[in-house]
Amino acid sequence: MSTFKELGLSTNLLNVIEEMGFTTPTPIQEKSIPFLLKDKNEKSDFIGLAQTGTGKTAAFGLPLIDLVDSENKATQALIMAPTRELGQQTAKQLVEFSAKYKQLNVEVVYGGAAITNQINALKRPTQIVVATPGRLLDLIRRKAIRLDDVKYVVLDEADEMLNMGFKEDIDEILSYTREDRSTWLFSATMPADIRRIIKKYMTNPMEVAVNTESKTNIDITHQYIVTRNDDKVIALRRFLDIAPDMKGIMFCRTKRETQEITDNLGQLGYEVEALHGDLSQAQRDAAMRRFKARNMQLLIATDVAARGIDVNDLTHVLHHKIPDQLEAYTHRSGRTGRAGNKGISIAFINNREGRKIADIERKNNITFEKIEVPKASELKKVRLENWVKSTLAMPIDEEAEENLAALLPHFEALSKEDLLKRMISLELKQLKGTDKGDLNVSSDSRSRDDDRGDRRDRGDRGDRPERREREGNRYFINLGKNDGLSKVDLLEFVSEVSGAKKSQINDIAVQDKRSFFNLDDSQVKGFEDKFEGLELESGHAIRVNKETGSSDGGSRGARSSFGGGGGSGRRPKGAGGGRRSSGGGERSGRSGGGFSGKRGSSSSSSGARGRRR
Repeated sequence: MSTFKELGLSTNLLNVIEEMGFTTPTPIQEKSIPFLLKDKNEKSDFIGLAQTGTGKTAAFGLPLIDLVDSENKATQALIMAPTRELGQQTAKQLVEFSAKYKQLNVEVVYGGAAITNQINALKRPTQIVVATPGRLLDLIRRKAIRLDDVKYVVLDEADEMLNMGFKEDIDEILSYTREDRSTWLFSATMPADIRRIIKKYMTNPMEVAVNTESKTNIDITHQYIVTRNDDKVIALRRFLDIAPDMKGIMFCRTKRETQEITDNLGQLGYEVEALHGDLSQAQRDAAMRRFKARNMQLLIATDVAARGIDVNDLTHVLHHKIPDQLEAYTHRSGRTGRAGNKGISIAFINNREGRKIADIERKNNITFEKIEVPKASELKKVRLENWVKSTLAMPIDEEAEENLAALLPHFEALSKEDLLKRMISLELKQLKGTDKGDLNVSSDSRSRDDDRGDRRDRGDRGDRPERREREGNRYFINLGKNDGLSKVDLLEFVSEVSGAKKSQINDIAVQDKRSFFNLDDSQVKGFEDKFEGLELESGHAIRVNKETGSSDGGSRGARSSFGGGGGSGRRPKGAGGGRRSSGGGERSGRSGGGFSGKRGSSSSSSGARGRRR
C-alpha cells in the first residue's frame, strides 16, 4: 500500500491531507492520482470505476488542485455532477483540500438557487467550477462563464447523469471546451451509454476498475421480508418502533410514493422527512441538516435525490421496492456499513419478487436472510427497556425533592418491589394494544385492521394523536412548534380562517412540525377549501387535510402574510397575495419567535395583517 507522499502530490497538499487526518490512500486514489499527475502538458483521458463511498472525489480533486495554475484567473477545470447535493459536497471537499492555495478559487453552481448570485460569484477569478449540467448550460448561454481555457473536464457519477437524461446537455457543454482537454470519467457502473461517451470524447483512456464490492458489503447484513404493498408502511412502523436509535434511509421509486409514505408516518408522530425533486433547495437542505444532526429516524428518498448524500453512520438502508437495475441495490445498500460500522439492509418484497433476491445474491455474491415483522411481544419488551433507560437517566428535579416529603407517607406501606410493580403496570397499560395480535404481513390474507390497536396506543410517543380514540373529524395541518405555534395560536388561527367557533375545534395536539385537531361535524363541509391560497411569509405552504383522507401529495396550498416559519418569528411585511403555492411536500421551517396569523383584512390577536390574492 502506497502513502500519499509516494503518489506525487505537492508538499502543500500533503500537509493539508495530514492535517485532515488522512494517512493512507484508498485503492481508487492509489491507482488514479499518479496517472492523472504524470504530465500536465499532455491530454490524458481516464476512466475510474468504483462504488460510492470509495474516495473518488479525492482521486480527481487532489490532482486537479496541483494541476491548475492558481495565478491564472481563467477557469481551467470543470467538474460536472448529477445533483446539487453531490456538487455542493464535491466543492466543499475541494475547498478544504486547497486551503494552502490562497489564490485558487472553487465555485459551485446548480439549479434551485438564485442564478444572479452565481453569476456574481463567477465574476471573481475562478480556476475550478463544479456544476450540474442544466444550470451550467444556462450560465453558458447567458455568457456568464467561458470554457475556452478548460483543460480538465471531470464527469462525476457519469452513469447517474445519463440516467437523469443529461446526455444532450453534456454533449453541448463539451462542445464549448477545447479539443485537447483531458477528460476524466468516474462511474459506479459501465452501461452502453457510457461506452458511447468514451468512444466519442476520449482517446486511448486509461481505465482503472476497483472492485470494492466485497469490502463495501462485508459489514452489511442483507435481509428481506415478504409483504403486500398496502402493508409495507405498517411493517415499516414495527421496525421503527423496535429500533428507536435507527438512523436510516428508505429508498422509493417515485416522488409521489416518497411523499405519501412520509405524510403517513408523519401524521402518526414518527420523525421522518422526505427528499425528492419536487422539494425546493431550501427544503432539501433543511431536511439534510436535521438528518445529519440525528433529529429524525428515517429519511425517505428517491434514488436521484439521495445521490450525493454522504453520511457515514447510517444504521439501516430500507428498500420500499427492489430497484429494477440490480446494480442500484449495491449503490443503495452501500450507504450503510461504512467506516468500520455495521449496517442492515432490508428489502420489502412481494410474493413474486423472490427471483430478484436470488439474482442479487448471485450477482453480488451476498446472502439474504428472510425475516419476519417484529412481533407485538418484542415491541413491548423494547418499549419497557426504553422506559427503564429513560427513567434511570432522568435527572432529579428540585421540585421532586421538595414534594417528596409530602408524598412519601402515601407509599410507606409499599415495598420497593410493590412500587416498581405498580409503575410497570402503569406503563403496560399505556402499551395495551401492542398485544392485540401479531402482524402476519407475509400472508396476503392478513387484515389491515390487525394493527389498529397498536396505531391508537403508542405509549412511548408522548402527547400524540394516535393515542386518542379517533372520534369526530381529525384534521392535520403542517405547522407546529418549529413555526412558533402553540395550542392557543392554532385554535385562534383555525377559527379565524375557517369561521368555526372555538368550541367546535378541540383535542388539539401540537408537535414540532405538524399539528392535529378535531372539528365538529357541522363545520366539515368545505373546511379544507378555506385554507387554499395561504402560506407563511417564508413561502412555506400550509396544508390542511382530513387525517383519514388520501395522502396523494395534492395538499391544500396556502398563502397568508403571517410570521413564523423563517427562523426569526418576524411579523408580515404587509398584505399577502401573489402566486398560489404549488402544494405537496412543503415542510415547516424553524422559528425562534411566536406564531401569528391573519385571514381577510382584519387584525388577528397577534396584530398580523394580510389578505388573500
